[in-house]
Amino acid sequence: MFMMLALIPLFDENMAVKAYSVFSRKDNFLLNPMMLGTRQNDGAALVEGLELIESMGIETLSEDKEIFVPVSNISVFSDLEAQCSAPHERLVLLLDNTIPPIEMYVERLRELRGKGYRLAMRKLGVADFENYREILKLTDYVFLNYQKIAIEKARIYFGKLYPNVRLCAGNIDTMEVFEELKASGGYQLYEGDFYRVPVTRGQNRVAPLKVNYIELLNMVNNDNFELGDAADVISRDTALTISLLKMVNTMAVNSGITTIRHGAAMLGQKELKKWINTAVANALYADKPSEITRLSLLRAKFAENLAAPFGLQGKADELFLMGLFSVLDVILEKPMEEALEMVMVAGEIREALINGDGVLAPVLDLLVHYETASWQEVSRQLLLAGIGVECISEAYEKTLVWYRELMTERR
Repeated sequence: MFMMLALIPLFDENMAVKAYSVFSRKDNFLLNPMMLGTRQNDGAALVEGLELIESMGIETLSEDKEIFVPVSNISVFSDLEAQCSAPHERLVLLLDNTIPPIEMYVERLRELRGKGYRLAMRKLGVADFENYREILKLTDYVFLNYQKIAIEKARIYFGKLYPNVRLCAGNIDTMEVFEELKASGGYQLYEGDFYRVPVTRGQNRVAPLKVNYIELLNMVNNDNFELGDAADVISRDTALTISLLKMVNTMAVNSGITTIRHGAAMLGQKELKKWINTAVANALYADKPSEITRLSLLRAKFAENLAAPFGLQGKADELFLMGLFSVLDVILEKPMEEALEMVMVAGEIREALINGDGVLAPVLDLLVHYETASWQEVSRQLLLAGIGVECISEAYEKTLVWYRELMTERR
């Protein structure tokens, strides 16, 4: 099944991801404007998010976390159990104000609650609160849009009338707003771009441990670096040493590796460079929200997988590194230009990340819009690049499978 999908993280107050919302689109509607008119209800009884979960497996999408799945005023009456066999307690049906607060819908939602599904409401304005009273009584989560309503007043309202409802503060665009809302209390989940906001003003220093990792990155990103020198730096860090040995052992069982230098030689210069860029970037992110690590790795592999569709087969390695370092400013807490200078990244990768120019830039622009479910812009870019939905769908599915396998290997 070919479908574009995005997983939007929901954080708790400690910046740990507690759930994902899945948003999807089957078609590039710019290729067929009619689907916005008379054909817009084709297949409306099916829940695309449930189709994705069933076809890919809930663990591939979210490991052990809940998944919020949008349902429409039509699909809410469909046979959800037939569409997806995942445990009901892992699924949260995400409703909005297109579902009218009338008796037939209230009864259906009550029935779904009885089957173990959880319910969430979003896109409610203040004027809707009273009208949706009967539905809100059945609701487990309510999303409050920080930028569209007086969110603190809404928090007090729900705290008094619906004390068992978990509140999600949504559309948070800065860490400052996140910290303010967290300090006020009363919210269980937080959603928005705040966790990946780029840094525009540098700090005075970088943590000493990160300096060591940067030294290693600088070494391997030079042409013809010495395997032995890289191995010596790796051996100073226990976590990197263990990770390297695990990596080598998956490639050569019973190889009898006795030293880090031997392990580095087994990989070879090209594979060692790629592994170091990934493993060291992961280590750099250790004091950041885990979702930043996930975002960086997904961008890297997704960008690499898009090399062929964009006609950039010879640039796959550069695309991987571009995606990997696309949040380096967040990691090092410095503007991107300063951050890239520290890890000695130049050329086309630098052009894409700093100026948004060059042959790699369209791939970066696409994947950033893709991960936020900006389907109209994604559709426009796919049309300009002559890429079909099936290509990008397959590339992202392969990325999610790769990430799951990578995380499994590291446990």
